[in-house]
Order: sequence, then structure tokens, then C-alpha cells
Amino acid sequence: MTFDLILRNARIADRPDGPVDIGIRGGRFEAIEIGLPRGVAPDQDVGGRLLVPGFVETHIHLDKSCLLGRCNCAKGTLAEVISEVSRAKRDFTEEDVYARASQTLEKAIKHGTNRMRTHVEVDPRIGLTSFRALKKLKQDYAWAIDLQLCVFPQEGLLDDPGCEDVLLQAMREGADLLGGVPYIDKDSNGQIARIFGIAQEFGVDIDFHLDFDLDPTRSDFEEVCRMTEATGWGGRVAIGHATKLSAMPPAAFEAAAKRLADAGVAVTVLPATDLFLTGRGSDHNVPRGVTSAHKLRALGVNANISTNNVLNPFTPFGDVSLIRMINLYANVMQVGAMDDLAGCLDLVTSASAKLLNLKHYGIAVGNSADLVVLDCETKAEAVCEIAQPLFGFKNGIRTFIRPAASLLKPH
Repeated sequence: MTFDLILRNARIADRPDGPVDIGIRGGRFEAIEIGLPRGVAPDQDVGGRLLVPGFVETHIHLDKSCLLGRCNCAKGTLAEVISEVSRAKRDFTEEDVYARASQTLEKAIKHGTNRMRTHVEVDPRIGLTSFRALKKLKQDYAWAIDLQLCVFPQEGLLDDPGCEDVLLQAMREGADLLGGVPYIDKDSNGQIARIFGIAQEFGVDIDFHLDFDLDPTRSDFEEVCRMTEATGWGGRVAIGHATKLSAMPPAAFEAAAKRLADAGVAVTVLPATDLFLTGRGSDHNVPRGVTSAHKLRALGVNANISTNNVLNPFTPFGDVSLIRMINLYANVMQVGAMDDLAGCLDLVTSASAKLLNLKHYGIAVGNSADLVVLDCETKAEAVCEIAQPLFGFKNGIRTFIRPAASLLKPH
């Protein structure tokens, strides 16, 4: 038995038998056992630390990251930030988008993310500038991360003449999937129907920005569920934000969760942006606006956590660390039970992988040797301590290192 590398004394999330040795050969996991033979390959002792298959980012905007300084937002309202970014993106070039996006993408890789879905704006003003820049980025960084490109009309589809033509051209040029923002168009149901129609034409998944306010009396998610069932697209549709769910009393929340679960519609909660932009009409007892992803999962919905925006008017913060994001989420949602804290790690790993319909995700014999070593021993510790990723592999190739800090004690 020969290997390219053996990682020794490693803990695998959700595996109860304690530390194991992991043999890697030809870019795949070849063996996972206790006490693999010594002297048959280079090895590295990971000291009983926790291994995960890598974090999965399902909803981020690489094309408009790192825009601080280009926009002037005095009020911080959603309408204002959309307007400011719309103004800024008229000056985007492929080189500019690529430079900012690669900076953000490299941060994500160094924080342990090795799969990502990025939303990309296309419309008559920006055209395919951002899409073509990110298409090149996808190719250039394939050694470290799998990148999906989800094209969508941020400023409306039906009410923005010429937008559909640009969207269709992006699909013809190889976009991986399609998104939408129904609440921007006057006829939100009309946009939803058209997005489903285009998705069926190209045979791709759908990922909507949906219901980004705190009024639970009117929601587009019911129409998304209806269309998902009518088209047989269950398991291929996601909605991001879904902040209206956070404003629902328990009975309504449970009914909405059942509807989403039955239809096969996944939910991505975006804590940083949802906290920053919602509830701005309140001057006291400000609502958080963050939907409970772990409660949705308990009710059968495939829910996860993601980053959304980084260093731009939508969210002027962020280092693209998903481990930090789930710690933020757990704090905001007052998660305290150890099982629930451990489950928060699933919100950026297995649940996210399911939303992206990833095949062969996980540390198992035969799968691609994609992994990240966290500086902790348990899933709950990872969430509570914002455990740092120490190093990672993609297809058996080491992609980053982040050595653990150590004290320099005086002798």
C-alpha cells in the first residue's frame, strides 16, 4: 500500500471512532484507518485536530467586493446602496473586477473555503464585463477552489429593457446558473416565471434574492414554491436572505418552513448583510432581521449560512471567513446548546454542499482529497472559538498554510 501523503492523528467531523490516519494518493482519499503503516509515504501529524472537507460559500458577490471609497452612503438604506453600487459599476472594467474579486477569493481560500457560488450582476449598463472577468477567475483559481457563476439582474428584469438579452448571452457563454431579484420589478411574479422559464431552457439551477424586508404579510416565497413544484425543479432552487421569515411568529414560521421543505426550496441566511441593512426604520428595539437557519433545518428545510457582501456599501465589513460568520450567527441567534453549536458548522459545510448539489463531498475513500484542518478538536469548539484553518488541500494539492500562533516565552 503506497500513498503520496498520510495525515496522521486526525479527527473527522461526525466520525465517532476518534483520531484516524488518512492516506492520499492521486488526488483522492485512498484509505481512512486507525494506524496506517509507517514508512510508506511522507506523513504529517495533525495532533488530533478536526478535519472538514472545506467550507462551502453559497452566496457571495465577488464582482462588487472591495468598493469602499468608491461609494457615498449617508443613509444606509437598501435603495441607497443599490443606487450607489449601480453608479460605481458603470466604471467597472474586466481588469478592475478581476483584481478586486481575486483579492477577495484569495482571502476565502486562506480561510478554508474550497467551493463557492458567486452571484454576478449582468444588465445593459455593465453588460458582461463582470461575468467575463469572473469566468477567467474561475479558470485561473481552479487549482484551489470550485467556483460557480450565478448571473442575475440586480436592477430588475422585466422593468429594465434589454436586460434579458444580456442575461441570455451570459447563459450562452457558460454561466452555471441563474438568479433573480423579484422584489425589484413591479411584477415580481412575472420575474419569477421568466427566471424559471430561462432556467428550464438551459437546464440550470436557480438562486433568488428574496423577501429582503421585515413585513411578513406579503412574500414572494410562496410563488417560488409554487413554480418549483410546477416545473419539477425541487432541490434545484434556493432563496437568499429570506428576512421576512425572521419576522414571523412561531406558527407562521413553521408553516412557511413546511412549505419550503415540501417544495424542495433551500434557504441561505446572510447574517452580516441582514444585520447591517434590516431594521433601519426602528429607533429602539431594533430587529435583527436574521432568519433562524438551524430551526429551518430542524423543520426539514435545507438551510445554510453564507457571506454575501464584503467591504462594500451592502456590508462594509468582512474577511470572507465562514467560520467567523457562523460564530456571528450563533451569537445573534443565541445558540447555546452544544448539539446546536456543533450543528452550526454544518451550515457552512454539508448543508451548503447539498444546496450546491455537490457530488462526492466529504472525507471518504474515493472522494477527491479536499480538506481543511481546523485548530480545534470538535465541531462545537470550531464555532465557539472561531477555530482557525491551519492548512488545506484541493485534489490532494496543498493550497494554503496558516500556521497556528505560538507564544514566544522568555527563557
